[in-house]
Amino acid sequence: MHRRLLLLFSVIAISWNISFAQKAKIVNEAVSPEGLIKMGLTTTTNSVSTGLNVVANGTYVYLSAKNIGSTDPVTAANWSFNTKPSGSTASFQSVPGYDTWTTFVADAKGAYEVKLSMSTAAGSHDTTLTIYSADFVGVGNFEGVSAQFPQCMSCHGSMPKFTEIYDRWKVSGHANIFKVEITTGAAYYNTSCMKCHTTGYSHNAASNNGGFDDRAEQLGWKWDGYKPPKAGNWDSLKADYAGLVNFATIGCENCHGAGSEHAMGGDKKKIQISAEAGACAQCHDEPWRHNKTSEYENSLHAEAIWSGSFATANGKQDLSDCTRCHEAQGFINFTKGIPYKAKDAGLNAGNHVGITCATCHDPHGNGNHASLRTVPASSDTLGNGYAYTVGGLGQTCMSCHKARRDNVSYTKTKVSSAHWGPHASIQTDVYLGKNAAEFGSAYNTFNPHTALLQNACVDCHMQATTDTGTVTRDRVGGHSFKMHDAENDFDHTKKCESCHGPKTKFSEFIAKADYDGDSKTEAVQEEIHGLLHKLRVALPPAGLDSISYQEIGAKNDPNINKAYWNYLLIEEDGSFGMHNTAFAVAVLQQSLAILTGVEAIDDVTPKTYSLSQNFPNPFNPSTTIQFSVPEMADVSVKVYDAIGNEVATLHNGTLGAGNYSVNWNAANQASGIYFYKISSDKFSMTKKMVLMK
Repeated sequence: MHRRLLLLFSVIAISWNISFAQKAKIVNEAVSPEGLIKMGLTTTTNSVSTGLNVVANGTYVYLSAKNIGSTDPVTAANWSFNTKPSGSTASFQSVPGYDTWTTFVADAKGAYEVKLSMSTAAGSHDTTLTIYSADFVGVGNFEGVSAQFPQCMSCHGSMPKFTEIYDRWKVSGHANIFKVEITTGAAYYNTSCMKCHTTGYSHNAASNNGGFDDRAEQLGWKWDGYKPPKAGNWDSLKADYAGLVNFATIGCENCHGAGSEHAMGGDKKKIQISAEAGACAQCHDEPWRHNKTSEYENSLHAEAIWSGSFATANGKQDLSDCTRCHEAQGFINFTKGIPYKAKDAGLNAGNHVGITCATCHDPHGNGNHASLRTVPASSDTLGNGYAYTVGGLGQTCMSCHKARRDNVSYTKTKVSSAHWGPHASIQTDVYLGKNAAEFGSAYNTFNPHTALLQNACVDCHMQATTDTGTVTRDRVGGHSFKMHDAENDFDHTKKCESCHGPKTKFSEFIAKADYDGDSKTEAVQEEIHGLLHKLRVALPPAGLDSISYQEIGAKNDPNINKAYWNYLLIEEDGSFGMHNTAFAVAVLQQSLAILTGVEAIDDVTPKTYSLSQNFPNPFNPSTTIQFSVPEMADVSVKVYDAIGNEVATLHNGTLGAGNYSVNWNAANQASGIYFYKISSDKFSMTKKMVLMK
């Protein structure tokens, strides 16, 4: 009897493994204009797809099979329809080169229930997905043309929640792009542009679904009678073709799906809210000109990070809440002050959405630059309680790229896992020179970048990408946020040049001293790598170029914990000194000193006052001035013209001992000779520079 029960349990266990080692998911794939080209699909007969489950009648749907139950690859994907709308002759077509994909044309309005039978090496699993096909109805109430049922605002216009959104949208760039382009646009503006600037224009395969192009044909409106763009075009369209106005805009249905089926009964499943990037990519992915998506796809943001811990997030929205920064809806809710309870929302690996366009930008518009979402005031605080005011547009980035914890309290906890520490991507702490563990004395937190970069991260990491035709196009700068293209070994140093002069590689930024003590003064990043290497060797197990968190935990020594925190802080910053050289050097040197008993090389703190020659010189219009202060003092740095008139104050206030640099932008000054002067109670020096326009 025992053996039979054991056998029965074994069979159940085996069956359980076979059934649940793999779990099928149907992914409704977004395919952009550039995506069609990359996939080798015909751009004239295939249509783009937003990846929404609500699609326009007559357009293509692209589906793929994914195993979300394990890492086993999908070996076979068989597709069938459980149900189709009346009159539909839709059939599945293979996608060459994409073995687990299929596509079909939603050729009738209604619901398509798709069944996937997926196989992996471990077994098989089935699942279904329903796609809804509908016609376009238009936004309603746009530009004073009242909503008529079934247009969106014929129902939603009486709902305060939606009227608030509508009022922001109606003055946004999305709402008014068509109006602007046909009146003041470039001479080359034509119907191909209207695929993205209107509601429902066929893009690309022709389909009759009530979109702008279909309505224009019905009403007799033709672009030939309006081109080229000129004043009066919009007023003429409104007067003579009022029925076209509520489609002459990037309206609700561009991002939420065609609305006719939703309007008939208000079924929420027949309209969609999604933070995925596909809705944006349908228009923002047509390089060379419209290349935001191409840049984004080269970013780390495009690689969604998933952890099972995300699914249990409790909506606290503090720095311990993973979904605040790792889940699109989590961050959106954070900006609105609405708790995001992942468990209640049913968050899992299959429906997780990472950092996408809508995470940072509000598609409805909000008056901010690029419609960036407004982060709450509480996000302007580091884990150690330090509240910052710098950063400008970069504060959107800084709200996530910071340490989750306070070094003082956290380093008193035992190192118990590989996740112990400040967390990854903690650039804000290093940029501001904060939250490093101290060993008796504070670090000099002055960083010239915070004074010279109005928008912090954005100014450097979103510098325009390289020119069309270059191999690094879209791989650096812009929404790639990258300053290094590893594949082509290219450093995007363009922004650096305004202060540091001509540079093409980060290896050209030479350190001021031999910080790592290897008898060579190397590039800043090499010096930091050297210090990190020495600190790895000094940390347990000591003597080896590796770190054992288990041995650190076993020792549970406060100074070792602090040194380990500091190692992780500088390592996870990822810039290896470029964000804040003096701070990174001091943190690593003091951590080394506490572990080895050898005093830090005292290269960072200057011994005397000094004033360097500005660079570049001559200059136009900006130049950088570097100076050193050996002690805490009130210091001023001022600029005078050739006859002694003060024309600029670059600094005036208390500074601690350290090396500093300031930038002078002389765009509003005339060419000629100028003098710059540093003054304190104990020191004064003046030097000459030349502005040559």
